[in-house]
Amino acid sequence: MYELILYVHIFSAILSIGPFFVLMPMTKKIRTANLDGLSAYLDVFRSAVRLVKHSGHVLVTTGVLLIWQSAWTWGTSWIVMTIGVMVVSIVFLARAFTPVIRQFHAGERTQNDLAAKLHRAVWVYISILALMLWFMTAKPAFW
Repeated sequence: MYELILYVHIFSAILSIGPFFVLMPMTKKIRTANLDGLSAYLDVFRSAVRLVKHSGHVLVTTGVLLIWQSAWTWGTSWIVMTIGVMVVSIVFLARAFTPVIRQFHAGERTQNDLAAKLHRAVWVYISILALMLWFMTAKPAFW
């Protein structure tokens, strides 16, 4: 059972970060897209963020199950650090993408500015998740 949970955990980690690598080149196309193309790109972006959120739920659930079934404790440094980074990623995900997508429809800023903002947000989110992934794989001992 542990191996199955571990597999689902790893698969959900892939689904949590993978879509953003696909979105990276799309942010460049958003800069010059016409209204129909822009709408399609933003729908894909919105869907990808939704997929990442739901795979994050699976990731957290399976992570809890893995800790429960292993010898690791909740006070282990890499687990504490992973949880801390996870909280940061949740807050960032909530504030980085959906509000910017709404700004496209509101016309508050130029399309180029908003595309650049999405591009930066994708890189920041990938970096946050890469840090979390490092904690889970390297399992560093800080204390």
